[in-house]
Amino acid sequence: MTDTPRREIRSFVRRAGRTTQAQARAMEQLWPLYGIDLTDAPLDLKTVFGRSGPRMLEIGFGDGEALAEFAGANPEVDCLGIEVHEPGVGHLLLALESRRLHNVRLICHDAVEILDRWLAPDSLDRAHLFFPDPWPKKRHHKRRIVQASFLDKLARTMRTDGMLHMATDWMPYAEHMQEVADACVWFDRVDGASDTQIRPETKFERRGRRLGHEVRDLFYRRNDTPVTTPVPD
Repeated sequence: MTDTPRREIRSFVRRAGRTTQAQARAMEQLWPLYGIDLTDAPLDLKTVFGRSGPRMLEIGFGDGEALAEFAGANPEVDCLGIEVHEPGVGHLLLALESRRLHNVRLICHDAVEILDRWLAPDSLDRAHLFFPDPWPKKRHHKRRIVQASFLDKLARTMRTDGMLHMATDWMPYAEHMQEVADACVWFDRVDGASDTQIRPETKFERRGRRLGHEVRDLFYRRNDTPVTTPVPD
């Protein structure tokens, strides 16, 4: 009897959205400058960025406001962004062009698969996860990206003392994030944040505040516990 392949639960739904003409132009003309087309081989970030330096990953960057702001303020950091929705990718490409930023590269693919297959161990110094879909209905909680297996995969890619910064305006999700991260042996919670850890206000945050939502930022530092066994699927 042949085993039926297990279908991985996605933390996102691909929504068509409306791509403007400018965003479509960006995808055609600017993607070759900033985009990464995946192959079967793991990513060599030194080759991708043409240098060696601190590296930050933002997962699900939306329209890219926070990523562009961080990259502009930290030109010495190589910034890798992952997003599955093309209108947001196009929006960020236009921002990178207008700001003349050269330290950003983008991937349009599932972030969990990128962590699992394309990023090498100890390749990241920071990871940002801002306002992921909270999947508020209980039957959808299994779709939340912050799960134990996700943090295990992320820990494999992060260097010792690397910083994980998460933010949400949905308090039940914030509690879930903290519970899962506190239980992860690879990360230690950091209370408070230094000036270098403050993120710019995003569109999602502004919308949440208008609706009366509290915004919670969570910080975790990658400890020196080695990932000595394959992380769980």
